[in-house]
Amino acid sequence: MTGLLPTAGSREVRAETRRLLRSRPGLLTGTVVTLVPGTVCGLAGPWVLGAMVDVVVGHRATGELVGLAGVLLGAAVGQALLTGAGSALMARLGQDLTAGVRENVVARALEIPAHEVERAGTGDLVARVSGDVESVNEAVSGVLPTFVEAGLTIALTLAALLLLDWRFALAGLTAVPLQVIALRWYLRTVVPISRAERVAEGARAQQIVETVGGAATVRAYRRSAEHTALVAARSDEARQLSIRLAAVQRRFFGKLNYGELTGLCAIVAVGYWLVGAGAATTGTAAAAALYFHRLFDPFNALLGLFDNAQTAGAAFARLVGVAAIAPRPASGAGSGPVDGRVRVRDVSFRYAPGLPDVLDGIDLDVPDRGRVAVVGTTGAGKTTLATLVAGVHRPGRGTVALGGTDVADLDGTTLRRTCVLLTQDGHVFAGPLSEDLRLAAPDATDDDLERALETAGALSWARTLPDGIRTRVGAGGVAVSPTQAQQIALARVLLADPRIVVLDEATAEAGSAGARVLETACERVLVGRTGLVVAHRLSQAAAADRVVVLEHGRTVESGPPDVLARGHGPFARLWSAWSVHRSP
Repeated sequence: MTGLLPTAGSREVRAETRRLLRSRPGLLTGTVVTLVPGTVCGLAGPWVLGAMVDVVVGHRATGELVGLAGVLLGAAVGQALLTGAGSALMARLGQDLTAGVRENVVARALEIPAHEVERAGTGDLVARVSGDVESVNEAVSGVLPTFVEAGLTIALTLAALLLLDWRFALAGLTAVPLQVIALRWYLRTVVPISRAERVAEGARAQQIVETVGGAATVRAYRRSAEHTALVAARSDEARQLSIRLAAVQRRFFGKLNYGELTGLCAIVAVGYWLVGAGAATTGTAAAAALYFHRLFDPFNALLGLFDNAQTAGAAFARLVGVAAIAPRPASGAGSGPVDGRVRVRDVSFRYAPGLPDVLDGIDLDVPDRGRVAVVGTTGAGKTTLATLVAGVHRPGRGTVALGGTDVADLDGTTLRRTCVLLTQDGHVFAGPLSEDLRLAAPDATDDDLERALETAGALSWARTLPDGIRTRVGAGGVAVSPTQAQQIALARVLLADPRIVVLDEATAEAGSAGARVLETACERVLVGRTGLVVAHRLSQAAAADRVVVLEHGRTVESGPPDVLARGHGPFARLWSAWSVHRSP
């Protein structure tokens, strides 16, 4: 799926890995200085056993065997202590790095422009911050320790073979060509399959999110079978790729066995020749064979986890890729918004290539601290216009400027300080009400919070909560009504203190009584600010300086609300119908 969020390349992945490792220098150093000596202690086993063979073959004193047994025991104890300490440090290092990855990804995900997320689909982003983070976490806690310990064991064992006799090391290297051929085949085969599997899983997650999220609509139009088939097709694609990965892994281990057999046979043959020529003892040859045989387990463990490492690597690349679409900095054009003017010129917009335009040739001017209401029937393009003004989407053609500066030239921070969009779906975050409000102003005092709640008409009920504004609300806390949720959202707008406020049917979810409460609160919030109001209730339009009527993505009428209501155009018809059917 070409619409999915990007995946980072190898260079970006290496740079992020280096940055993470440099952030924990103490733990990294401690891990190395304990694991390396621990691995060295583990290498004492074959050497001691070879020395024991020489004692027995040479009919030397039994006391030597006892001394060598003591060395073997000491090495085992040292290996256990050092490896245990190293594993503990590595676990801590791994968890710290995982926490860093998770925090970095979530922070960057929150900065991704909404239009990028919508274009890719929320399922892909959910798959990254959940499934991909979990894959990296599992790799760091399970795969990484094995990789490090096995890698050290392999490297130091080869060094031990070289110290015994360079010819043993040369014999052991006969396995390398076969193993390299097998590994190159595996890498060439498994990497694209692994990456394709992660992409397929993201596509499956996106399809499930879309199907479940739109379940009511799917059932209403009796499209359940089609959507079930789409989910099944995405799932089958991911399943087929998983089966291919398993088949490739089985073939890979079969190819590795040839290398192990070749290398061990070469070690034994060289040992036989060296012992016969008097260039090595029987114990040395035995130690060499044991060292090489000792490579099988860590090497197989290393390669056995390679698939997990590839999966984690692909997941990590997808996480790092989130940073590639982080909000770009301001271009430097101008000095930023100088006031609260909104200027829209010849704007057209479509949600995807090939789809019809939702807006076509829209022009709109809202003066500083002025108020314009946008009305129209469902599908007229009102919400789309609101999101364009708020910078959520970018116009396909034309320009949107806030305070004299093009929205495209504003970085995320400046845009949030300039314009806030409030929709009908005000979300209440689980936690103390005070912390929910401080999302908009982290440094706000309790007095600031109470003033914002009072302006939004919420202070009276907030004070009746068990612990006042410190009461836990949302999931696991005190439930709030839709009207109260919107009042909290309006209080956050006040704390954010933007120059421009875009209200997209902000009173639509409340009942009649609640809508009147919210309309009053919206009036207070808009005082001294530029307001663009997508009006669900025409009473909001009546309070505006000017009304813009949209039909099929075009402006069909514009003017003062009282003038338009007395006319014979679209707004007059809407006003007449609303006046007859509105609640008393």
